[in-house]
Amino acid sequence: MGSYIPYPNPTSARIVIVEDEPQLAELESDYLRHAGFQTHMLADGLQVLPWLAGNHADLILLDLMLPGLDGLALCQAIRRSSAVPIIMVSARVEEADRLLGLELGADDYLCKPFSPREMVARVKTVLRRLGPAAAEPTTVAGFSLDADAMKVSAGPLEIQLTAVEFQLLQVMYRQPGRIFSRSHLMDSIYQDQRIVSDRTIDSHIKKLRKKLTELSPGQELIQSVYGAGYRFEAAIKP
Repeated sequence: MGSYIPYPNPTSARIVIVEDEPQLAELESDYLRHAGFQTHMLADGLQVLPWLAGNHADLILLDLMLPGLDGLALCQAIRRSSAVPIIMVSARVEEADRLLGLELGADDYLCKPFSPREMVARVKTVLRRLGPAAAEPTTVAGFSLDADAMKVSAGPLEIQLTAVEFQLLQVMYRQPGRIFSRSHLMDSIYQDQRIVSDRTIDSHIKKLRKKLTELSPGQELIQSVYGAGYRFEAAIKP
């Protein structure tokens, strides 16, 4: 799998549906095609990585319970080499399952049963995060963000982020030192006004911090402010 390149026109992107229930997969595909997307369906977890190795996906709708290889293991495997957006789909609605999916790199989570129209709206929302807002690389104190590639670098070191991780960092990066409340960050990332728990943001921040330590070992670039939220400290110490 090569680096994920955001599709220039979200409404003609290719959505890969990984779902072992044929009727549900067909329903999802029908609604997505009606909305202008291209679709490809896979029914077995073991088919996904070989298919992605030779084909391009703009977003993956990934069921949690799959034959061959489950969705969480697949999400983790995909994230080792790609930042392609992933929406996890599952009938398991417990918060622990949702948080685990997000910590492993999923960008969003749909609980069954869901409205096909909601699914299409979620797909569009995730893809919009990667669309026209992408800009030329910018640098603050030797710390650079490349929105086109969703990469972050410091000198020769570089890391790849997921769509949600990049958006979170970008919000704080633009105003280093400012304290952002969890509600502000939630509103910035989830603009469809859905209800998202504080723990969801905390989960994304935890994953983002872990990646940022590769650029600044021993330093905490995203700092917690007790009772207030999070702030980004731009300076990377030598």
